[in-house]
Amino acid sequence: IIDVFDRYAGTEGNKLTLTKGEMKTLLEKELPGILGSAKEKDACEQLMKDLDENGDSEVDFNEFIIFVAAITCLGHKKFAEPKE
Repeated sequence: IIDVFDRYAGTEGNKLTLTKGEMKTLLEKELPGILGSAKEKDACEQLMKDLDENGDSEVDFNEFIIFVAAITCLGHKKFAEPKE
């Protein structure tokens, strides 16, 4: 997780945070398909706003870890649903 964060953080500025663009690139490359639909993009956008606790429009490592946990929970819930 640390390696992934560090790989994308700082490509547009501060090496200790992810900008919105860096976060989008990270998601597209590391979690392909997660931003597939407009609904998912809107949900991701809202999640990023919610995670940006200090309001600097960037995601620091602590905020990123919360994001990873939230995405993991959403994925688990989706895969745990019974298949029809």
